[in-house]
Amino acid sequence: MKAALLVGILLIGAVSCQRAPSANPSTASLSRPGGTQQVFQVKGIVKKLETDGKSVEIRHEEIPDYMPAMTMPFEAKNPKELAGLKPGDAVEFRLTVTDSDSWIDQIRTLSPANTNVPPAATPPSAEAPVIIRAAEPLQVGDPLPEYHFTNQLGQAVSTKQFKGQALAITFVFTRCPLPNFCPRMSSNFEEVQKKLVARPNGPTNWHLLTISFDPEFDTPTILRAYAERFNADPQRWEFLTGSVPEITALSQQFGQTFWREEGALNHNLRTVVIDASGRVAKIITGNTWTSDELAEDIVKATAAQ
Repeated sequence: MKAALLVGILLIGAVSCQRAPSANPSTASLSRPGGTQQVFQVKGIVKKLETDGKSVEIRHEEIPDYMPAMTMPFEAKNPKELAGLKPGDAVEFRLTVTDSDSWIDQIRTLSPANTNVPPAATPPSAEAPVIIRAAEPLQVGDPLPEYHFTNQLGQAVSTKQFKGQALAITFVFTRCPLPNFCPRMSSNFEEVQKKLVARPNGPTNWHLLTISFDPEFDTPTILRAYAERFNADPQRWEFLTGSVPEITALSQQFGQTFWREEGALNHNLRTVVIDASGRVAKIITGNTWTSDELAEDIVKATAAQ
């Protein structure tokens, strides 16, 4: 029997994607074919080097008119620039953000005295938890428990109502600032929806669920507008909000974590496939999966008895 997780209430905050043009000399906005490229000069403290060899987690100072000080992973354009870095190093780097991607380069070490990074908040694991629901970690083959949410149309939704259908579930918040985090999850789901609908003689017993972990802001009205941006068919793809206990318990069961720090939401990424029998078929970490891969996983999951 797997040990139960004690899931604590996480107070939800978020950063806004709605950015005014910056007059700060450390930023620049460049027009390019197909969209805008924004460039920021950023300072921070290295927290962790990721095992993929090309990403680094940095607690950075505020980026004016873009996002507040927070801790998050960044992908290096040239992984060789990460050589020699270690946790605790103060660094300065260039962050480039396009309509669909972001990366860092020109990474150099600094004296810690040359950064304005605020002290890190107490991580959720170090706080005394308020027990709201016992939720065991789910593994492939485990049945999906029943959870209750509200969709973008204000309708009640239960995970049990999808028995007999394959489900793909991902977690986002609508004000996520970097295009290769939450916006990429939503764009990929949009492509999956198109591919499954257009698939010749393809299965019809499938459904997509996008769950917000920012329920204080992501009301059904906000989610409806967000869903329309991605051409979501509510008969096939629902955007869900709900109570913090329900959202937290379900996300924790799949290893999806989110926490408030310096007024912003820090989070990792998880996408899950549930087969037609109601059991976990796949848990996907990160953002490197493709819509083709997920569409095939869903098709396979529709055949489960």
